[in-house]
Amino acid sequence: MKRQDFRCVHRLRVRWAEVDAQKIVFNAHYLSYADVGMSGYWRALAMPYEAAMRKLGGDVFLKKATVEYHASARMDDVLDVCMRCVRIGNSSLGYECGIFAGDRWLAGIELVYVFADPATQTSRPVPQELRDAIGHFEAGDDMVSLTLGDWAALGKDAFEVRKAVFIEEQGISVDIELDELDATAVHAVAFNRLGMPVATGRLLQDAPGQARIGRMAVARVLRGQRWGRAILDALVQESRKRGDEMVTLHAQCSAEGFYRRAGFEARGEPYDEAGIAHITMQRSLASG
Repeated sequence: MKRQDFRCVHRLRVRWAEVDAQKIVFNAHYLSYADVGMSGYWRALAMPYEAAMRKLGGDVFLKKATVEYHASARMDDVLDVCMRCVRIGNSSLGYECGIFAGDRWLAGIELVYVFADPATQTSRPVPQELRDAIGHFEAGDDMVSLTLGDWAALGKDAFEVRKAVFIEEQGISVDIELDELDATAVHAVAFNRLGMPVATGRLLQDAPGQARIGRMAVARVLRGQRWGRAILDALVQESRKRGDEMVTLHAQCSAEGFYRRAGFEARGEPYDEAGIAHITMQRSLASG
């Protein structure tokens, strides 16, 4: 088993509470690491687990776990928890988990899950949509597709993401979140392979050559997978195509680093907008 055999990799650091009297990670924690890895696997599939399972009409339950230990992890080791699906049966899903410290293989874990009715826990056939999504992921395919369009075409899906992020998570009033600018904006929505919207943003034009990006949102449990960056890049590219020279956005201060990595620079001092600290950021499109 080699680390490079896995597409899904979740990195974590060994905590003091996970080390036993032998000053190595207590054996049972490796199963906890595998469970963290499985959460990362669903995230890599662009599937917000709870909502995705509702859409699929079932849930997955662990049937069997087998652990083989090869070496020990110690306090403060940085571990890579690697996951891959190796078999899909009628109602079962077989996974392999490899836990590595660098290239050193510490443990191999085999997991068997059963797709089942969540109320009765009786098995059901694995839905074809789930089979297809896993197959595409293991083949190295993209797990989201981006669509650009107007509010009439994408408003329902864009608002589903924005409602979850801005209204429910951040407590912004719906009267502020929805405005008349939606009708004139270009909207971008990322859909997973179940057709569920998972990220969105919009592009406005404040004046000739002057674009503004806003309402950037990614489903909370799927952040860190670069789908927010894919939305941002798509909107910047759309702005460049129509000949804009400058793109401005009002970034939440907590996301300033994200926008800096995309080439935006802060302008002025932070300010309050809808009860959240923001800062204006800009990117010139004149030099590409």
